[in-house]
Amino acid sequence: MEAYIKEVVEPEVCSRKIYEASGIRFDDEAAVDLWQNIIRHKWILSEKLSRDIGFRTACIDYLDNFEANKDSALHKQTDLLGEMGARAVDNDIWHTIAESQPPKRVVQRRIILPLTENNLSKKHGVTLPRTIIFFGPPGTGKTHFVKAIAGVLSWWYIEVSPSMLMAEGVEKIGANLRAVMEKARKLDEAIIFIDEFEEIAASRDNADRVDRSITNEFLKQVPLLKKQDNNVLLICATNYIRMLDAALLRPGRFDCIIPVGLLDADGRKTILKQYVSTLNTKDVDLDHLAELTPRFTPADIELVFQNIAQYAFEQEYTSKREFFVTTEIIASEMAKFKPSLTEEVIEAFNQDVKEFSRY
Repeated sequence: MEAYIKEVVEPEVCSRKIYEASGIRFDDEAAVDLWQNIIRHKWILSEKLSRDIGFRTACIDYLDNFEANKDSALHKQTDLLGEMGARAVDNDIWHTIAESQPPKRVVQRRIILPLTENNLSKKHGVTLPRTIIFFGPPGTGKTHFVKAIAGVLSWWYIEVSPSMLMAEGVEKIGANLRAVMEKARKLDEAIIFIDEFEEIAASRDNADRVDRSITNEFLKQVPLLKKQDNNVLLICATNYIRMLDAALLRPGRFDCIIPVGLLDADGRKTILKQYVSTLNTKDVDLDHLAELTPRFTPADIELVFQNIAQYAFEQEYTSKREFFVTTEIIASEMAKFKPSLTEEVIEAFNQDVKEFSRY
């Protein structure tokens, strides 16, 4: 028993494994002692049940019961995360975005590095980002970027949609927004993501009373969030940045306003490689496919490959013989598809980049 309990694991490994099992982060020093307690707890439970219960089960059970006081900070944090629908995101998502994509380079330099190199940031007086806007045409991967940030930081991902805030009626949106932001300020490490941001923060110039009150509420909440000494990022995404209230776009409200637009060839190739890997393929030329998709968004590419997967499935089901997807089959499906990005959309986006980008 003692040899089993005193399993030696590096501090950073203890911290990572406990986080992966429970979703709760501990510093390396605390994690070492906690690791040994969980291993002991695992052994005891396994003995009682006459079977190996596994580390994850032991970890969750131990953390749920090690402190009887349900008002402890740990329980409060866990309950709050549950209420807000928090979920962990795989850090591999970051690697599905091509290094050549301009937004990735901006996010790495302006968001990821300052937050992960905290001491160096403080040494040089770098202001850590707290509020971000992503803007660009529909389907260009704004939500994907937000999830990638949550994954690479290993922070909780919490999505807030306008429809959630409207669940009790339009008159309640402001109060619901305030409640969400109050909860967010109590979290330790989280990405709060608001999609379709223009729905709750539109310009007040021609808005009715309710819409003006919602935008006003948001303008109040942003400074409160930025004052908190915790690791919470508010990231909002919009397809229509011109619709946002001008007060939100001025310096001081949002730290970065980052465009997410047209994929370059490397970006398309990275996404194509990801989807091709899910199919039963033979001799697929990714470079050729990248050349065929200059105006395709990530959402366009996803839909094309959904159609190809269905086609391949039906072909093999009908013929009862193995069916391989080739470059020609993919190219044929792409030729039928009308990409989302037109000249007009691209031109409007380029104008928005010049007018609104700030990072």
